Amino acid sequence: MPLSSVFDCVVLIPSLHPDEKLLHYVQGLQEHGFHSILVVDDGSGDKYQDIFKQIANFESCTVIGYEKNKGKGHALKHGMRYILEHYKGTPGVITADSDGQHTVDGVMGVAQKMLEKPSALVLGSRNLKEDNVPFRSRFGNTLTSFFFALLYGHYLPDTQTGLRGISTELIPDMLKIDGNRFEYEMNMLTVCALKKIPFEIVGIKTIYIEENKSSHFNPIKDSLRIYKHLFGNFFKYLFSSFASFLIDIGVFTLLDAFLLKALFTNNLGGQDAYLHTYVATAVARITSATFNYFLNKKIVFNNGQKRGSGLRYATLAIASLLVSGGASNSIYRLFSQKVNKSFIKAVVDTVLYFVNYRIQKAWVFPYADNKEKNNVKKN
Repeated sequence: MPLSSVFDCVVLIPSLHPDEKLLHYVQGLQEHGFHSILVVDDGSGDKYQDIFKQIANFESCTVIGYEKNKGKGHALKHGMRYILEHYKGTPGVITADSDGQHTVDGVMGVAQKMLEKPSALVLGSRNLKEDNVPFRSRFGNTLTSFFFALLYGHYLPDTQTGLRGISTELIPDMLKIDGNRFEYEMNMLTVCALKKIPFEIVGIKTIYIEENKSSHFNPIKDSLRIYKHLFGNFFKYLFSSFASFLIDIGVFTLLDAFLLKALFTNNLGGQDAYLHTYVATAVARITSATFNYFLNKKIVFNNGQKRGSGLRYATLAIASLLVSGGASNSIYRLFSQKVNKSFIKAVVDTVLYFVNYRIQKAWVFPYADNKEKNNVKKN
């Protein structure tokens, strides 16, 4: 079987309310040798059918679609399902935007990298520092890249790129991802990070026409959808931690002020004794940690692998306790005891808080898709 070339890839273009730019872009792809171009009409309406008919008349193009607008994410998944059914020999799909932003050279570069790294999600990454990049694109991408790196451990310089290479072997994974509008592309990144699907970055040039005014991206509504999915899990983690903190304080107070004295009279030395305090602290911490584990298991990381998670959680909790104490004490000594130890511990624990989130996501409750979760239930 001959090796695949970049021109064997399907170029998938979701489109809503296209103009002449889409027509010229498809012509350019065809002239450069791409012979499998699939355009999805995302419910554009009768007004735009003339352009779609012209594109469908090109020998290398196919146009599919539906009457009602359902969003870019839905259009991408609709196209990928069609590709799996009708383009059996293709090595993969290159997704591109319909407004002419992505150059043919960029498509070819992403396709070549996808052929070299079929197990990776290939991202065509724009240089957002260039003068022609609109401020909203530069600011939004920079902010999202920072938080994505913080929460998922991968720095992606362009999280909002629509130019992506997805091999045929990865398409089934992409079809399982939630989201029907612009948030789908962010969800694709988070799921790949969770499933340990590697990322490959290809630098591309991007053409901005009239500061990208033709884009259908709504800065408020679509940004809220994107950040909801980016931060949604972390906000659950915050809630879980705060609720556990309240339980820890509540149980400690109840034990320290009332129950221990009633249960053990003065056998623990009374409220001012170290043993009394240690027992109250230990019981409160075990109670809050148990509550936190079940909350994280059922709500925060509810799509994670559950088998063995209790032991992994306990191991992480003990390790965090040791690291917190050891690091705080070491830093305190490093600064010759001139910095308040409580302040040092607060900084150390804040860092550990984010580290623990990442470790819980990647190790304690590693991502499990529906098939994996069903297998666990059967076993």
